[in-house]
Amino acid sequence: MNKKRKYVPLFRVTLIVWMAVKFLLQITWFQKTHRIWDEETEREWEDLLAKQATEYRKKAIELGGLLIKFGQFLSSRGDLLPDSFIKELEGLVDRVKPVPFEYSRLILEEDWNDSIENVLQNINEEPVASASIGEVYQAWLKDGTPVALKVRRHRVKEIFHMDFKALRIVFWLLSRFTSYGKKADLKALYRELVTVISNELDFTKELKNGRHFKRRFKDFSSVYIPEYYQALSTQRVIVMEWIEGTKITDLSYMKHHQIDRQHVAKILFDLCVEQFLYTGMFHSDPHPGNLMIQEDGTVVVIDFGMVGEVKKRDAGYIRSMIQGFILDDYDKVIEALRSMNFLLDNANTEQVKKILKETADMYLEGGFDKLDAHTMNHIIEDIQTVVKEQPIQLPADYAFLGRATSIIVGVVTTIYPQVDLIQWGRPVIKDWMAGDDSSYSVYKEIAKETGRPLLSLPRALINFLEDGDQERDWEKQKQQNRFFHQYYMLYSCLAYMVILVGGSCGVAGVIYAVPVIIWTGFSFAGLGILGVLLAAIKHMGMIKHIK
Repeated sequence: MNKKRKYVPLFRVTLIVWMAVKFLLQITWFQKTHRIWDEETEREWEDLLAKQATEYRKKAIELGGLLIKFGQFLSSRGDLLPDSFIKELEGLVDRVKPVPFEYSRLILEEDWNDSIENVLQNINEEPVASASIGEVYQAWLKDGTPVALKVRRHRVKEIFHMDFKALRIVFWLLSRFTSYGKKADLKALYRELVTVISNELDFTKELKNGRHFKRRFKDFSSVYIPEYYQALSTQRVIVMEWIEGTKITDLSYMKHHQIDRQHVAKILFDLCVEQFLYTGMFHSDPHPGNLMIQEDGTVVVIDFGMVGEVKKRDAGYIRSMIQGFILDDYDKVIEALRSMNFLLDNANTEQVKKILKETADMYLEGGFDKLDAHTMNHIIEDIQTVVKEQPIQLPADYAFLGRATSIIVGVVTTIYPQVDLIQWGRPVIKDWMAGDDSSYSVYKEIAKETGRPLLSLPRALINFLEDGDQERDWEKQKQQNRFFHQYYMLYSCLAYMVILVGGSCGVAGVIYAVPVIIWTGFSFAGLGILGVLLAAIKHMGMIKHIK
């Protein structure tokens, strides 16, 4: 592709929209031509999605800009995309061909309002990293201090704004011509995406985030956050301490420097527990490129451009949701999900409650000690199925939280494959469930619930009694529904007879020119038609209610 063409708005927008339209047409044609959904059809469907995901990934690398970031954003959205598509996008590495250094020099000198030579002693013009938003160079300040210099990519803001327009058109097409418009709040999704990406384009936000995490983890002796040079940082430039080390998954490096891998894994685990379970910001992109290990075993965390936040009020809702699972109170679970905006307005809450209860009973009947990696994978698959079938949409922060958790579990198990996450997590979860505020304590809630007379009985007996009542209620309801079904059918038959007799009389009145018979006959026929319509409306309402 001609490099200059990708900067032409009409060309770029048309290319992105056409790719989306082509994917939609392929999916529509496949569904129209495959009426029987067997194993062969399932295999062909997965192949189609994988092919589309591969094409998207290649186009994203070719065009750069928002397509790369959007692909990474989608790779965290198990509530929107099938697994085959997500797996392909997970391999979308944010690494692109660097721009000539002259462009970066121009940005540096414009933002510093000075020449590079007056600010820096030296700079390596070959970037050590090149991504869709920025490029990183090694440089030295006037006093010889080595620093990492991150410079926003040439014309990247212009490209992203073009891509936002294209994406807005794609989302409009999805909302108008696909089922996603009903299953997802695409307007909210678009706003979230624009906000997240716009924040990454502004390096002052990354500077603020980095300084926040520096303060937050100051008491973690085995974790280090680089220093930032605020005076030299702008919206397009960020200057930070240069860190010597390697990727945290470099096992040969750890072996060479005799670093305890279990200890490193535990550091990462504790670091993520602090971020993911408690309120405040968390690093939402903790891949091995953003986690480094030094010779002495210190873990270094870098790149805070992409962060999420666990809000204080949501922490209470999450505890409330877990209490609902423990106390078998799924109304509490649904209420918590609604409060966190996980459920859209048209979600079938009764169906969601039923599936959540069945899933919880299936996997947790034997207690948490029986949870293993295989069982956890099944639970995640079942949850993803519920999410895809119902109008459930994760807010961006929680989609990122899920993605970050998945990434960090992968990193931890790579470093220390023998890790027992259940054993490490049990005391943490116990403390977390107690809550900072005693009003959130699950133990108080359980104590209060066990005071009820019924809960003093074994749970199996309670379930038996409840099921017995339910069976009787269901049987009663079934008989009532059968009665009304027969009633509406009889009512319809009588109405049809009235239409037939009335219509016949009306026709006879016309033939014999008797006005009274005409008026009477057709009046009865009209009443019969009205009766049929009323019966049909009532009957359909009853059937819909039963469903």
